Amino acid sequence: MVSYVRGLLSETERKNGWTLAEVAGDAGPEGMQRLLNFYPWDVGGVRDDVRDVVVECLADERDGVLIVDETGFLKKGTKSAGVARQYSGTAGRIENSQIGFFLAYASPAGRALIDRELYLPKEWTGDRERCRAAGIDDEVEFATKPALAQRMIERAVLARVPFGWVTADEAYGMDTKFRLWLEADDIPHVVAVPKSAAVVAMDLTRPRAHQVIADLPEEAWKRMSCGDGARGPRMSDWAVSDIRPLRRSGWGHWLLARRGIADPSELAYYICFGPADTGMEELVRVAGSRWAIEECFQVAKNETGLDHYQVRGYRAWYRHITLSMAAAAFLVLIRDAARKRGNRKWNSPT
Repeated sequence: MVSYVRGLLSETERKNGWTLAEVAGDAGPEGMQRLLNFYPWDVGGVRDDVRDVVVECLADERDGVLIVDETGFLKKGTKSAGVARQYSGTAGRIENSQIGFFLAYASPAGRALIDRELYLPKEWTGDRERCRAAGIDDEVEFATKPALAQRMIERAVLARVPFGWVTADEAYGMDTKFRLWLEADDIPHVVAVPKSAAVVAMDLTRPRAHQVIADLPEEAWKRMSCGDGARGPRMSDWAVSDIRPLRRSGWGHWLLARRGIADPSELAYYICFGPADTGMEELVRVAGSRWAIEECFQVAKNETGLDHYQVRGYRAWYRHITLSMAAAAFLVLIRDAARKRGNRKWNSPT
């Protein structure tokens, strides 16, 4: 396993069984393939270890955010576990692909992937023979995308991961059951919704999200940054409106909107739940933090071979993905150590 992770951290351009074996000095890829397919080891335990070291390094109980998102893995053929003609955000269209769902942890100290699940379309879970051929146990049943997100968040909660918020895109925000589950467990969240999402206004009517925001006066909009990007602060115009007047004491519900500066017709909407004293600046910060998981995907794909695998089996997918996450977490630890050394040097007496 150590040799596999070292290979993922190497400068090898493509990190598959053959190239990882070459880095390890093996004559062929058989050892790496056995690690993914046959050798007994606890992949769930390694996942938990990755989460624990990331949290130890980046923990922030107030500003920490759990981020849910998916990424596609383009594949050929029909035998790889979960592969189907489905929309892939990676390709921006419907492609033959696997879809992996991930949970990232982000705080002012950094960000990293801490959990993962492979989506199995109904065409897979409805064909148990096909599942068995790909190593998918009979007890593995169909789960919606929000259900997979809930499964990962539940693991984080049970592990006492310190976080203040959850954020996710429209695929999860438009699922009422997912939002109500978060609310029932007192988990503050900022989740994107489509403009057509119905909300409960303060007069108890049920207008669409875009109608609520359209009725706000122009002075309700404030130009704010939702975080720093590659080109500096990510500036947009933001507005917020109270919703859901029937609420529990100490908690608030809001509809948040983002408007493009160059193109004011470019609007995005978020349903928010959190402590009643939460300010607009905090909601904007959490909404903007969702892009941290995209950076995690970019690092893991470019640096630690997240999408370089050549395996078909269900168990092998989880094993490769988990080890890639472990390698990416190591990079986070190295950067954190370098940052702390730099701070000590800066703060040392002359």
